[in-house]
Amino acid sequence: MIAVPILLDLFLTFCRVGGLTFGGGYAMLPILQREIVEKKGWATEEEMLDYFAVGQCTPGIIAVNTATFVGFRKKGVVGGILATLGVVFPSVVIITVIAAVLQNFAHLPVVQNAFAGIRVCVCVLILNAVVKLLKKSVRDWVTLAVFLGVLAAALFTSLSPIWLVLASGILGVGLQVLRTLGGKKA
Repeated sequence: MIAVPILLDLFLTFCRVGGLTFGGGYAMLPILQREIVEKKGWATEEEMLDYFAVGQCTPGIIAVNTATFVGFRKKGVVGGILATLGVVFPSVVIITVIAAVLQNFAHLPVVQNAFAGIRVCVCVLILNAVVKLLKKSVRDWVTLAVFLGVLAAALFTSLSPIWLVLASGILGVGLQVLRTLGGKKA
């Protein structure tokens, strides 16, 4: 097998992820996890969860932010730029082509039915990513309580996700401090 230089590998890997994933950032999460953690070994599962979490609470698309984090971790600023370009390049090309011709075909029932099927598939891909993240993140009764609290707040309030992420982070730090203090006293 031919050894591919890491910068080219970053670009091509994220280009493949960007070109083969339909449905946006959340639909990319299971594919990113498989490519980056399982196939390439560029990050651990815990690191990917951290990248997803930070990618969610920073401006932009979670998959693009995650690509930037992974690329930066591997090869600094240039790696971050190439990974980011890799993940968005296929979308730019595909969207440009679709925009040029979609208006001519959008009214056709076959096109409308195809989009309806794709939407259902994307929901399943997102659910799959959520279940995987949930299994890795909820490890005890405390993390389950945080999960349920954030879920309730997200479903029943109009709080911005950034406030939920910040509150969860602060709560996580606070709980760790309490655990540490509790362990020293025992």
